Amino acid sequence: MAGLRIWPRTAALAVVLASGVAHGAGGVCERIVITGNPDYPPLLWVNPDDPGRLVGAAVELLEKALEPAGIHVDALNVGGWSQAQQEVRSGRVDVLAGAFLTPERLGEMDYVYPPFMEIPSVVFVRRGEAFPYSGWDDLRSRPGVSLSGSSFGAAFDTYAADHLELRSVPGIEQAFSLLLDGQVDYLIHERHQGLALAAQRNVLDQLDILEGSLINEQLHYGISHHSACNSPTLRAALARGLYDLVRQGEPRRLLERYRDLWAGQFAPVPEAEPPLE
Repeated sequence: MAGLRIWPRTAALAVVLASGVAHGAGGVCERIVITGNPDYPPLLWVNPDDPGRLVGAAVELLEKALEPAGIHVDALNVGGWSQAQQEVRSGRVDVLAGAFLTPERLGEMDYVYPPFMEIPSVVFVRRGEAFPYSGWDDLRSRPGVSLSGSSFGAAFDTYAADHLELRSVPGIEQAFSLLLDGQVDYLIHERHQGLALAAQRNVLDQLDILEGSLINEQLHYGISHHSACNSPTLRAALARGLYDLVRQGEPRRLLERYRDLWAGQFAPVPEAEPPLE
């Protein structure tokens, strides 16, 4: 298991990954292991009662999609977003829960259709320091930041590599710090997740969002090419289950439900009022 970082508090992760692949009748996996970005509320975040696992709308949606096939879902926290992608790339984790389509990932995993949600990505700036923005060209010559391993679709990724001064950092805490300290002019992040994380860190009132989305991208589940569970049966079960759930509007309902759950768990504690003299 080279490359997997294991912390004492997440020893359950090692147990699950080392337990082998359980197969039911016809060789179909009875259980799949999934992971994703642990800082992606309300779609994914670390379970506060079990730091080795992830919870969120993306987990429950996958559970609902696979329930008719009798396939159990283990949602594990393997570390940051880059590490999550590496674990899926290697095949030691079966499914990446939430990925935009890029040419590189097409070579590493099978995308499940239909996509389960459209995600708007936006430009965050410091409150009161918005600049004119009508398109990507307005980001040229301005330093920006995004999270390592993030993709905003093949077209924007190519444009950014060729034309933008966009720094990558491993975590949202560092990204917010760089922006609020004035070291960069903007932060690119998904709208829902960026707002939730800013509220948790009590910096929401220090941020503005430039009008107009940077880009809207479809979010998919991806099954590793090297997963022992990657089979036509699994792909068909996922596609059928997701098709029905998306048509019924279940992803949007789950997004709203888990947004409320996240807010209830991680709402910032208000500062105490000074005592009256």
